[in-house]
Amino acid sequence: MKSNPQGTQIKEKDAVMVNYGMNGKVALVTGASGGIGRAAALAFAASEAAVLVCDVNQAGGEETVELIAQMGGKARFQTCDVSNPDQVKAMVAAAVEHFGRLDYAFNNAGINNLGANEYEDEVWARSLSVNLTGVMLCMREESEVMLRQGGGAIVNTSSMNGVTGNGAQPGYVATKHGVIGLTRHGALRWAKEGIRVNAVCPGVIETPMTAPLTANPEMKKVLDSLTPMGRMGKPEEIASAVVWLCSDQASFVTGHAMLIDGGSTAV
Repeated sequence: MKSNPQGTQIKEKDAVMVNYGMNGKVALVTGASGGIGRAAALAFAASEAAVLVCDVNQAGGEETVELIAQMGGKARFQTCDVSNPDQVKAMVAAAVEHFGRLDYAFNNAGINNLGANEYEDEVWARSLSVNLTGVMLCMREESEVMLRQGGGAIVNTSSMNGVTGNGAQPGYVATKHGVIGLTRHGALRWAKEGIRVNAVCPGVIETPMTAPLTANPEMKKVLDSLTPMGRMGKPEEIASAVVWLCSDQASFVTGHAMLIDGGSTAV
């Protein structure tokens, strides 16, 4: 990837990514082995940030690192289960050790227990530990580094189910509502310290998580019909919002939960 002036567009494998001029900055992305996390890691790299790619899936994470290398960007992989406090601490420390600082964090790792009974104790507990406690642990460690540096930007992944709900997934809905609460808390707590905290709330997106459903053409039609725009979203459409929220272009935006759902919550 050649250096590009700030604001220019870069085409990488059918995805148009904007260069927000992040050269010399460092981004951390959890859940970056595929889907929205991978798209965000590539988008940060397109803006010339160094990227710490984090996931429990080592093979997928290392593939993301290779894709960034092919662009001419800088990235390293770090194994991390975000529900484990020690691994989260080690992850943030690795960003500083390898790249010298941490400017942007996208806390995207999460699980969606499709088809499971989330009222069962183990399923409920796992949903909370990854989707909500994991975000808190990441924010706690990331903010310590950013406070020492004098600022930074954090984006958390919630969901359109974080502002509405559904009748099938009490754990998922509860945790994604909780992520928005944590986001607003962090925005208020660190506003005067130069740390901005926002959330993205994706709708139905084509990711590895939805792949088992979209493999069925009839189910794909159903998923497409769920949005007023008549299609599922792309991971790159979420990633572009994430990088914009971290960029100086969004310097007065904090505490915001951005819906990116094709109009699903407008009806």
